[in-house]
Amino acid sequence: MALTLRILFLSGLLWFCQNISVNAQTINQYSKYNFQIETRGHYGNFMQHHFEMERFNSHFPAYEINLQRATFGNRQWEALYRYPIIGITAFYSPLGGHKEIGQVFAVYPFINFPLNHDIDNSLNFKLGLGLAWITNKFDPVLNYKQFAIGSHVNAAVSLNFEYRCQVMKRLTWIASAGITHFSNGSMKTPNYGLNIFAVSTGLAWFIKPPNPYLNKKLLPELYLFEFDGKKWISTELSVSLGMKDMTQEVGQRFFVYNLALNTMKQVSMRSRIGLGFDVTFDGSDKAVLEKKLVHYDSNWQLLKPGANFAYEMLLDKTSFLFNLGFHLAGKELSEGQMYQKLAVKQHFTDNLFGTVTLTAHYGKADYIGFGVGYRLNFKYY
Repeated sequence: MALTLRILFLSGLLWFCQNISVNAQTINQYSKYNFQIETRGHYGNFMQHHFEMERFNSHFPAYEINLQRATFGNRQWEALYRYPIIGITAFYSPLGGHKEIGQVFAVYPFINFPLNHDIDNSLNFKLGLGLAWITNKFDPVLNYKQFAIGSHVNAAVSLNFEYRCQVMKRLTWIASAGITHFSNGSMKTPNYGLNIFAVSTGLAWFIKPPNPYLNKKLLPELYLFEFDGKKWISTELSVSLGMKDMTQEVGQRFFVYNLALNTMKQVSMRSRIGLGFDVTFDGSDKAVLEKKLVHYDSNWQLLKPGANFAYEMLLDKTSFLFNLGFHLAGKELSEGQMYQKLAVKQHFTDNLFGTVTLTAHYGKADYIGFGVGYRLNFKYY
């Protein structure tokens, strides 16, 4: 489990490192890096989504420090997204001082998207995804009151809306509000997860004078993986493998297999939309049906075919794929027919890519899958 979560973090870290590098022509005109150091203080509380978690109600601080790079239009996608900030965060919180939960230490890469065109006073959305260490996990004997999380190593997800005000050329003040989530994707139960809502304020400082922003109208040369303005339809086939821990319910862990086919059309330099079809085999369904004393004739009845709508947000070699769909059949659908998938895709070549996918039902996380896929492009203009 710890190894798979590390893969999730390292893929994000690899993407951050790739985007630090710039082409040789730009290096001659501008500094190679556009680094900032940013510190923030948070104050918040748990968002309780289960009755059993009410006993942990409290208000508490959190602290973070970021090493980040302010993009300035060196690559085409940077200008298209209004010069986002990319970086890595180190996060700490005492989590209210509850001895059952302990403290949290997290490290996660992030991308910070401006939502308006004003560089001096911008509204932003910050998305971070990485790893967290919860110091005290569930133990049936020694820590049975910690029923939130069953593992030390967890995924960390940070979602924040923020206001950034440029006080001086190298100094920026930040005020934000958002949610930070910690869980292990049902790889180890219990897995209620921890949700923290907090407001924060902080300062960001350019290590060296910042680079000037390149004119958005003068787009730089295209790089591999970037949209060239031609009309494409692509078909992607991917396979993934996940794991669900149900040791608390039936004393076993189960594999989840997924085969997905997406047909996508490029609609802009930033987006693709399309339709998807997938088939899932969840090994835990057999145990759930047996526990409910529900009869089934063969494993074929456990397959869950599904149809979905797909949207993909493109960022150079990295992209985010969102699917919203419905299971068309399946003997065990107690989680519901509607499902959502959020995938981070990393292209190794123009056709071959890797994926990390979170699958949920009605917003409740079900499992995390790791897979590979292959894309075929068909140009019709």
